[in-house]
Amino acid sequence: MLAWGIIGTGDISDRLVADLSTVPGATVTAVWGRSTERADGFALSHGIPFATASRDALLSRVDVDVVYIATPAHTHADIAIEALEAGKHVLIEKPIATCAADAERVYAAASTAGRFAMEAMWMRFNPLHIEVIDRVREGLLGAVHNVRASFGTPFQARGRILTPGQGGSILRDRGIYPVTLAHWFLGEPASLVASGVFEDGTDIDGHATLENRQSFAQLAWSGIRFLDLTATVTGERGWITIDPMFWAGSRARVHAGSVERIFGVPEIVEHPRQGNGYGPMLGAVTDAIGRGRLEHPWHSHADSIAITRTLDAVLAGMSASPDV
Repeated sequence: MLAWGIIGTGDISDRLVADLSTVPGATVTAVWGRSTERADGFALSHGIPFATASRDALLSRVDVDVVYIATPAHTHADIAIEALEAGKHVLIEKPIATCAADAERVYAAASTAGRFAMEAMWMRFNPLHIEVIDRVREGLLGAVHNVRASFGTPFQARGRILTPGQGGSILRDRGIYPVTLAHWFLGEPASLVASGVFEDGTDIDGHATLENRQSFAQLAWSGIRFLDLTATVTGERGWITIDPMFWAGSRARVHAGSVERIFGVPEIVEHPRQGNGYGPMLGAVTDAIGRGRLEHPWHSHADSIAITRTLDAVLAGMSASPDV
């Protein structure tokens, strides 16, 4: 049995713990909150036996094997390193860090400690995305030359996203999904152009074109307006569109494989979401740790660092844009 400790008591932790209860071989034994009241309330609602406002108290427990970190983004790297040095495995809510250098520090600490570490990119473990990736890699679309994806709604689920002092960034909170999707099919870009809107020093809206020699991605994200919530992967033999919300998708339309599929009625691929959608990722992490792995091949350390490096470059491009 793998014992989990939860660091952070926000809405994501609430949904993730609910899904953890359905994962064979996993149990939640402790939770940390920024106040005793928050920790106690979270523990009571989820039946967790130990609650504390002291991270040292949680990290020193022998009945905690792995911690899930869901605190403000600017704290992710330091808390992850603290947990790794205490001998715990870590699953870190995205973004893993607010710059690639800090992501590298986390994975270096994991290597030194001999512990598993991963950014919690649940999209990669979604059964729908797994099927899309597998079919594209098997050659269904031929050579892929374009990815288009956007994620924009004019509201915030968590107010801390727009707090500069806490590493607030719509790019890192929402834009990370389109950027990750582009990396899956096109790899790290050779160049990019980006533009965006800032408010009180925080990016709140943006778009970018990521380019390689014979392929490109058109990406957009926003916290102030609606954008199309679908994503499309296009190749020389057709395209696949993932329906809204693409990052948590359960349905895709495949316009490939025959003339009828391309120009007439597409193939429908469906994988109904179970629970809150975190279960497949949590099961994969539990299995990987049980096998003694230090990373998961579907979202490796190198993948996570490369994506963070692209986010850094996009943000720099937005900051340098004449529209800012």
